[in-house]
Amino acid sequence: MRAPTIVLSVDERSLLERWVHSRTVAVRLVQRARIVLLAATGMLNKDIAKQLRIRPNTVVRWRGRFFRERCAGIQKDRPRNRKCKASSVDWAQRIVAATTQTKPPNATHWSVRSMAKHLGTSKNRVQRVWKAAGLKPHLIRTFKVSNDPKFCEKVVDVVGLYTNPPENAVVLCVDEKSQI
Repeated sequence: MRAPTIVLSVDERSLLERWVHSRTVAVRLVQRARIVLLAATGMLNKDIAKQLRIRPNTVVRWRGRFFRERCAGIQKDRPRNRKCKASSVDWAQRIVAATTQTKPPNATHWSVRSMAKHLGTSKNRVQRVWKAAGLKPHLIRTFKVSNDPKFCEKVVDVVGLYTNPPENAVVLCVDEKSQI
């Protein structure tokens, strides 16, 4: 696939050059403007990448975006794909429930990998949920399974406070010790 030919209007060239020479414009916008200006001279993507010391894929992305959307296309990043919170909460509940209420076949406790394989998710997700929930099934002496049927919901609420506290609020944690 050939790189699109960039032809700049006088106004576009002026704006891009202002961005390149500005001290207040974000560095990423300056870089994108340089890419477009070099592309307008007829340079190849690989040569632009070499000159600016960036990856060729970066040149391809911003050259193409400018070709399709002009200056507005390179000014802002596209919104990133945010994971659905409901899905994350659902996974957290499933992982906590499976960890606290089931045992793996042919083993004494769950490992991150065995739990991930059992639920069909990544070991990193299991690790994040266990860390956020304070679960350590590999520590048999200190790990206790809760019988509370609403345990998963409570853990998700508490973990939610730590990971996403309300604005202008202080989150305090007090641990109950029955022996004290």
